[in-house]
Amino acid sequence: VKSVPALVLAAPSKAGVGKAFLVRLTSDLPLESVSVHWQGREVVPSISVWNNRHVALAMLGTDVLTERPGKEDLVVIASVDGKENTLRRTVRIVPEDYPKQELTLPEKMVTPPKGVYARIEAEGKQTSAAKNTVSAKRLWRLPLERPVQGKVLSVYGAQRILNGKPKNPHRGLDFRSPMGNPIKSVADGKVILVGDHYYAGNSVYVDHGNGVVSMYFHLSEPTVKVGDTVKRGQSVGLTGMTGRVTGPHLHFSLSVLGELVDPAPLFTTTADNMLQ
Repeated sequence: VKSVPALVLAAPSKAGVGKAFLVRLTSDLPLESVSVHWQGREVVPSISVWNNRHVALAMLGTDVLTERPGKEDLVVIASVDGKENTLRRTVRIVPEDYPKQELTLPEKMVTPPKGVYARIEAEGKQTSAAKNTVSAKRLWRLPLERPVQGKVLSVYGAQRILNGKPKNPHRGLDFRSPMGNPIKSVADGKVILVGDHYYAGNSVYVDHGNGVVSMYFHLSEPTVKVGDTVKRGQSVGLTGMTGRVTGPHLHFSLSVLGELVDPAPLFTTTADNMLQ
């Protein structure tokens, strides 16, 4: 009896709104190609060999700004021994209970003056292109390196009420960090954007491969330039208070296939835990 090569897909049956999750495909035979399809996006994950098995690992997720609870289709297409296999899963996106946060700011910080609209729009196009970068080689591993030691001042998903007006939820983590404190890259990667942006101030975007991009905002100064290769734990900038801020801190965001996910669990969890 000819044994069928084992092709095993591990993926969670559910994930919270705004949460990242992992998908892992394992094969006894070499994986000639793998593509992962999720919410209209595609990622072709790096393939590694571990214990004589061929493994493809991808990070996916949803964004608290746009995602609604419900069922979503996950499709993985893999070629093994010249044969294409299609594996399908349903991932249920479940509600998360995120806090509310009321802030009082000078009105010009809440509603930008008309003179900067064109600048904000141009920066939005640049940052959107950076967030949607999907490069071929996976450089990240879990858990991610914490960018600074300071405690988290504002969590991901917090509904911002600014001067009584409901605004978009917070799509990152604000870390306490004193002026001039070095900020570390959360994983190996390549610097794809360095800019001075209206809201984010001095910013650095690092591509970690396979659709994972980290962002560091409000820096007093970046310590890297576009095209630089960075190692996990290497400084990408110094803490500051540039852009729309009330004091020095680091705003950190993580984009997964263009969706900003909650980075918090990724600093403490292993890949195995994220496949449950």
